[in-house]
Amino acid sequence: MNSTDLLNIEEFTLLGLDTFPKLGIALFFLLFIVYVLILVSNLLIMVTVHFESRLHSAMYYFLSRLSLVDMCYASVTVPKTLINFLTKRNTISLNACITQLFFLHFFAGTECILLTAMAYDRYVAICNPLRYSSIMSRTICYWLEAVSWAISFFHSIIQIILTCQLKFCGSNRIDHFFCDIHPLSVLSCSDIFIIEVVFVANSGLIAALSFIVLLISYMGIINTIVKTRSNEGMGKAFSTCTSHLIVVTLFFGPSVFIYLRPSVSYAADKVVSIFYTELTPLLNPIIYTLRNKEVKAAISSFLWKKLFRKH
Repeated sequence: MNSTDLLNIEEFTLLGLDTFPKLGIALFFLLFIVYVLILVSNLLIMVTVHFESRLHSAMYYFLSRLSLVDMCYASVTVPKTLINFLTKRNTISLNACITQLFFLHFFAGTECILLTAMAYDRYVAICNPLRYSSIMSRTICYWLEAVSWAISFFHSIIQIILTCQLKFCGSNRIDHFFCDIHPLSVLSCSDIFIIEVVFVANSGLIAALSFIVLLISYMGIINTIVKTRSNEGMGKAFSTCTSHLIVVTLFFGPSVFIYLRPSVSYAADKVVSIFYTELTPLLNPIIYTLRNKEVKAAISSFLWKKLFRKH
């Protein structure tokens, strides 16, 4: 391949599946089952929150939006990977590659900001419960959601513009399961120092702002919990916050490892990428339902009314 701009490349070859040549069929069925579970579990949460009046609060509104984003996030990469397993033709067109990269960062950024909004929601609920309904009104929830989509859109646009500045003069074989910034940057033969700095700064800005809001929110929450004398209130607060902290850790941990560093290819990247694109969207609804009695009760009630009362 001659030295050329990214826009002149017709397709890439994804080598991620070549890592497990003897496990093709088994991995296909495993990934397919995981994907179906992601869709079913997150869709169940969305539908339950919509129809069950007891869940019509800001906390569960954000939870339903998180489920929507998780479904979309997994759908950016998993269907293409499943098709590659079946066809054994691990190629992706330029347009599909750019589109995949855009939506990958779009939904990742949205999830990051939604998790931050959920931390603020918990802060208001625990530290200012008497004004919770007025502060976290439905209008505020809509605005916070709109801001998360808008910021993520501009974040992704910047990533795409920078990616299109990359130049290639050798292989078009991407050592990954899907198109992402680092695997593409590794293939580039041009000086990408400035591009890398902007890449990291773009992702780091969202991560830093989210971390600051998360830190302030949980400092306030911990301070309030320590002052609370009610064991029942402390237990409920700890339960809710623990679920959120687990989800935050599962999402931010792999994301920081992948995106807040230079474009160096590590063997662990592919394993980590599977974790944050597939396992995290699967674990999120499980964590929130298993640790939240109200959600479990609402789901049971919803399923009972829809599946059994009609028969």
